[in-house]
Amino acid sequence: MKLEHRVYEKLLKVPKGKVTTYSELAKAVGIKNGQRSIGQMMKKNPFPVIVPCHRVILSTGKIGGYAWGEKVKTNMLSKEGITIKKGKILDKDRIFRF
Repeated sequence: MKLEHRVYEKLLKVPKGKVTTYSELAKAVGIKNGQRSIGQMMKKNPFPVIVPCHRVILSTGKIGGYAWGEKVKTNMLSKEGITIKKGKILDKDRIFRF
């Protein structure tokens, strides 16, 4: 199975109302220090409606980038019940661990 498919499969396990980090997702598929690789995969996600790449954030709690812009990502996460202030997730309990 291609690495991208393994990453997308893991990401499908992150439920609505939760987020994960680029580094957590990289560890879940066995990529040491693979945050950037995960970011590139999310950027190229061919199935954004199905594979919820908007649920991947920076380990600092900042929401990070999104193909359609940070405002769209913020709105999507807010609709899922995640509180964001100044581009950062406030509730650390929202972080999904694999």
